[in-house]
Amino acid sequence: MKKIILTLAFVCSIASLKAQTAEELKKDLATKNAEIGKLQGEANALQSKIDAFPGWKFGAFGTIGANLSGFNNWYSNAVPNSSAGNIGITVNGFANLDREKYFWRNSANVNLGWVKLDDKNNANDDTEFKGTTDVFTITSLFGYKLTKTLAVSTLAEYRTSFIKNFNDPGYLDFGVGATWIPIPELVVVVHPLNYNYVFSKSGSEYTSSLGTKIVAEYNKKIGNFKFRSNLSTFQSYKSSDLSNATWINSIGFNIWKGIGIGIESGLRANKQETFNSDLTNFPSLNATPGKVQSYWLAGLSFGF
Repeated sequence: MKKIILTLAFVCSIASLKAQTAEELKKDLATKNAEIGKLQGEANALQSKIDAFPGWKFGAFGTIGANLSGFNNWYSNAVPNSSAGNIGITVNGFANLDREKYFWRNSANVNLGWVKLDDKNNANDDTEFKGTTDVFTITSLFGYKLTKTLAVSTLAEYRTSFIKNFNDPGYLDFGVGATWIPIPELVVVVHPLNYNYVFSKSGSEYTSSLGTKIVAEYNKKIGNFKFRSNLSTFQSYKSSDLSNATWINSIGFNIWKGIGIGIESGLRANKQETFNSDLTNFPSLNATPGKVQSYWLAGLSFGF
């Protein structure tokens, strides 16, 4: 009996020691996490100071989304013997120069998508990947600083499709006005003297015109999180039917060594583009130039 009591007491003491040790380890872990959080905050503050120095700064991040599948005698599927694929790629890059008296900001946005469905029982179907999302935009903004936040500026922006109908249509904006940079992350451009030149092949009904160009871009990086929002609009003095607007938002969250999760979405209002698309692709239907275009892509993100 005495031996049993001693054994139980020994087991209880060991369990108590383990519990005490676990509690101590948890306290140590909490202390280390607090230290890591403090060091990360200091590192972010130092990075902000580095980013504030004048000179060239480069960067890029994007998203890759892919879905590939194959079916063989899978009769619950509408096409039991088939292979399908959906691939999307986005890239956002910039190269910015900041000097005491002037700045030069350059950026690019590319979003390309392909899709295919190969019906193995149909010898006449199209087995190639077809382009879906197709966005290509490059922008160059030069400004001479009047104050720390206000500058006289000139802007050139070119946007088109890239996979299928390159430069048909293509839009080139160039003009002069003012740029306001209230904080490093936000740039607002207002150019009341801007010409919107539209490139197109014969048979299309596109019109170039003079108007106001307004661009607002916000870029923010907090730790492993990156966000970019770009709104580009043109308001024609000739007719509202010649105006257009594009709004693109990109989010990237780094998980490991530049690889993470990314989402990009875009909205576009362009009456000339929708009218000509309906006229070319759906001639038997009434054109609906007021339609809003949109896209989105989610997948793995990358950044450097």
